[in-house]
Amino acid sequence: MPKSRILVIDDESAIRDSLRMTLEYEGYEFVGAATGQEGLALAERETPDLVLLDVKMPGMDGLEVLDRLRAMNDALPVVVISGHGTISTAVEATKKGAFDFIEKPFASERVLVSLRNALDHRQLRDENKTLKKAVEVRHQLIGESAALKQVMALVGRAAPTNATVLIHGESGVGKELVARTIHRNSLRSRERFVQVNCAAIPEELIESELFGHEKGSFTGATEKQVGKFEQADRGTIFLDEVGDMSAKTQAKVLRVLQEGEVERLGSARTIKVDVRVIAATNKNLEEEIEKGRFREDLYFRLAVIPIFVPPLRDRPEDIPVLVRHYMDYFSRENNVRPKRITQAALDALMRYRWKGNVRELRNTVERLNIMTGADTIDVADLPDPVRSPSSAGRGPSSVDAGDGKAGTLREFKDNAERAFLVNKLRENGWNISKTAEVIDTPRSNLYKKLEQYQISQETDG
Repeated sequence: MPKSRILVIDDESAIRDSLRMTLEYEGYEFVGAATGQEGLALAERETPDLVLLDVKMPGMDGLEVLDRLRAMNDALPVVVISGHGTISTAVEATKKGAFDFIEKPFASERVLVSLRNALDHRQLRDENKTLKKAVEVRHQLIGESAALKQVMALVGRAAPTNATVLIHGESGVGKELVARTIHRNSLRSRERFVQVNCAAIPEELIESELFGHEKGSFTGATEKQVGKFEQADRGTIFLDEVGDMSAKTQAKVLRVLQEGEVERLGSARTIKVDVRVIAATNKNLEEEIEKGRFREDLYFRLAVIPIFVPPLRDRPEDIPVLVRHYMDYFSRENNVRPKRITQAALDALMRYRWKGNVRELRNTVERLNIMTGADTIDVADLPDPVRSPSSAGRGPSSVDAGDGKAGTLREFKDNAERAFLVNKLRENGWNISKTAEVIDTPRSNLYKKLEQYQISQETDG
């Protein structure tokens, strides 16, 4: 591991020599400067990891050097040392961005503790920046089509406001990415982005998840739980698949939007929350209102700024850009050599009608990147439905359970159950709640079956 390089700027040679011995003994690399001007030149040339800076020096004093160092690199930690330490000097140095202020004469241990703290702080900040960049790449909206540019224009106008946003579009088009982009470009970007999939939480638990509960408020409530709205205070809450909420939960969400307060289950106390709400759905909520399944007043509260994300088949020009982005991303993620893709293979990907939209394309590219042995992906490497669009839609579910391929009674029963579930999901437009109601099973049980048989709209739609 490379040594951390420490630049010491002090006009007293005895101080520089003392610090050189201390720092080199502790395993640091020492760089010294006798004047502020010399220190600035070394800071530019030697790229130190930290600067120890004296305040009182002839010519350019330490506070002026500090200003120049901050202008040069605001991420560079600076520890100010002074033999003329006063409260006002320490405050001014801190205001200008110094990490710490040490008075002369100082003990070596005091300097080393401050130095270690400053370097640790810088490392944490660098790691945080790296992680944030990785998250941004993973949740980046990719595309150059006019349709996507229109979405981005709406995002740009919506992001700086506190208005609620309703994102609608098919499953897999990137509604979550739009929500994250709005949050990332909002005034709340430094606060939490809390995501809730309203369709994936059993109806009997969703109120507890959203609003929290007190200990003992219901059977199984062994501990107090803070709800998602409280967790998102001062930040953003993303209600995905909002059309799947029960009427009772819809009423409580409406209250949060109207009053800005929540009430935990089992508590009579209201808690004020400042939350920006972004919702998403793949349903036509206006039709749901007509059928009495969604509150009209909640719809108007949510749809202050409506954003429609078009399906991938309506913007095929985005496919080559997405493919290259995901190939590069998954090469790094899975530690495999970058591959190229032929134009013929790209043309086939552009012709295919992606029922699972961007999510299905992403999964396909990841599989191709890992499973293709050669350095180039060609048409022959593509999945059968993509190579032959006429066969698209024929997944494992379309095979008759009684075709004789099942080797045991258990396999026959599993095949039959899988085919039955897929057919019912298709009949009900892949609406989980509606399908669960039609086949008379709890929604949570249906989700378990989907996981057990690996059923998804992308592969079985």
